[in-house]
Amino acid sequence: MTAVQADPQIDRPTTADGAALWRMAKDSKVLDLNSSYSYLLWCRDFAATSAVARDERGEPMGFITGYVRPDSPHTLLVWQVAVDEAHRGRGLAAKLLDGLVARTVAERGVTTVETTITPGNTASERLFTSFAERHGARLEREVLFDTGLFPDGPHDPEVLYRIGPLPH
Repeated sequence: MTAVQADPQIDRPTTADGAALWRMAKDSKVLDLNSSYSYLLWCRDFAATSAVARDERGEPMGFITGYVRPDSPHTLLVWQVAVDEAHRGRGLAAKLLDGLVARTVAERGVTTVETTITPGNTASERLFTSFAERHGARLEREVLFDTGLFPDGPHDPEVLYRIGPLPH
C-alpha cells in the first residue's frame, strides 16, 4: 500500500517562515541569495503578494516572493521561486504560481505577471511559459537589465517575461 500525498496547502508566508525560505533559496544554488533579514522582512511586508506551500505538518516545501509594482498597480512582479529539493518534480512551483496569481487577481485586480529570468534557467523559462499557455495569456520577452548594469562582476542579463492580460 502506497501513501497518497495530500495536495499542498498554499497560503501566505509568515515571519516564522523566513528562515525556511532563506534556506531554500540558498540550497537552490541558482537564486541570488539575499540576507536572512530580507526574507524575514519579505514575509512580513509582502506576505499578501507572496506564497508558501506547506506539507501536511505545516512545514514550508516551496515559496514564491512577489510584489505589486508601485508604478504599475495591476502588475505582480515575481521575485523568487524555490522548491525544497525533496519536493521537486511534482509540479509544486506551478501550483504555487497559479495559487498566488489567482489570489492577487481576486484581491488586487492584477492583470499582468512579470518576472526576470537569466538565459539558460530552463526550469524558470518552462514554468512561466507554461503558465502563460495554461492561462491563454500573451508572453513577451525583452532584456530588462543588460550585463553591463551589474556592478559586482560578470552577471548574465535579466530577461523580463511579461504575461498578460490575465483572464478574470
